[in-house]
Amino acid sequence: MNVAVEPQIRAPRTGFRRTVKAYVSLTKPRVTELLLVTTAPVMILAQNGIPNLWLMLATLIGGSMSAGAASAFNCYFDRDIDKLMHRTENRPLVTGEITPRAALIFASTLAVLSTVWLLVFTNWLAAALSVAAIFFYVVVYTLVLKRRTEQNIVWGGIAGCFPVVIGWSAVTGSLTWAPVILFAVVFLWTPPHYWPLSMKYRDDYENAGVPMLAVLRGHAEVGLQTILYAWATVACSLLLIPVASMGLLYSAVALIAGGWFVFETHRLYSQAIRGEKVRPMLVFQASITYLTLLFLAVGVDPLLPF
Repeated sequence: MNVAVEPQIRAPRTGFRRTVKAYVSLTKPRVTELLLVTTAPVMILAQNGIPNLWLMLATLIGGSMSAGAASAFNCYFDRDIDKLMHRTENRPLVTGEITPRAALIFASTLAVLSTVWLLVFTNWLAAALSVAAIFFYVVVYTLVLKRRTEQNIVWGGIAGCFPVVIGWSAVTGSLTWAPVILFAVVFLWTPPHYWPLSMKYRDDYENAGVPMLAVLRGHAEVGLQTILYAWATVACSLLLIPVASMGLLYSAVALIAGGWFVFETHRLYSQAIRGEKVRPMLVFQASITYLTLLFLAVGVDPLLPF
């Protein structure tokens, strides 16, 4: 009797470069880049000059691994809602390029490596703050706040503030008021940075059941909240001038770039209350430019003779 043998079907092979690219995408490189923008300048301010270059490199490498681990954990736990949103439907855990188990192992490995790296090449405080950042982003934001409250990005955004204090502590081994103020700047900056993005992708978040402010409130309310946080961000940035004896460059950038950022938030609110087509991505892009310029000034100002 002949027995039919079912042909073995093999899954399509994924090329090495494509696999590497998929793992890199798990770390959300663009988010990591923005976080590192706040790290190096703070190290220069802490040193009041150029710190040891190896220390800077080691801190940036450790910070990159830490941020990448947090992002990979986020992709792992959010894979069910990522497939429901157009913005995230091509992430490797959604497309199947990476299995959930592999992603979890990758994230865990990065978390351990980043902690050991910072402990060996910087100090225990920087390593501990790195662990706190991962915990806050993964547990507090991703697992607790994100799917439960419209304030998710406000308190969850604290995770993105940690690179400031990690950079400072790597140089000094301690914390003072200057890094605390810059920590607060990033904390206050996060909502007016992210809320405009959630306005653009409101339908995505609504479909996924994520209670972003833009899903639960109208454009006018989101615009107003964005204005309030933007003003608070700029005001907080000015506190650094007397506390850290910042010079003319930082003062000018904080006022001019901050004024532009606030102006864009007012324009968004004006469009909303007039019933015009809102352009939230202008505020989103302005927020990125503002923070980049501000922290660039943080790093350059101590190097100037005036």
